[in-house]
Amino acid sequence: MPLLIAFTISGILFAISLIHVYWAFGGKKGVHLAIPVVEGSKAFTPGTFITLLVAASLTVFALLSLSLTDVIATPQTLENYIEWIALVVGVIFILRAVGDFNLVGFSKKNQQGQFARMDTWLYSPLCLCMGAGYFYLAWGMK
Repeated sequence: MPLLIAFTISGILFAISLIHVYWAFGGKKGVHLAIPVVEGSKAFTPGTFITLLVAASLTVFALLSLSLTDVIATPQTLENYIEWIALVVGVIFILRAVGDFNLVGFSKKNQQGQFARMDTWLYSPLCLCMGAGYFYLAWGMK
């Protein structure tokens, strides 16, 4: 079961990371599904650097899930901290699912646009599952 969870998490995160790289280099497909809309306009416009930073973070998180199951080797310097790092990543995903009480997450007030629908039905539930997956990989395998 841990391997299935780790491979599922990493596969999803690698795919989302690749989508962010596509967007960072000018891709337009799906962008309207990824940014909240307020009064008919994008709530923000992330730049190339931030988009690539998100892609890199997602890739590191994907590798973390694989290292928790020893599919890939954990760097020696992180060996004693890997479970704690996974718990922090799990908390990040849970907090993303809960949201900011405005634009994202289950707590969002803004229900405008396609992003809001996708966030309610896909993004937030996925983040909740990812957070639970990291908690399981960090704690549940002991």
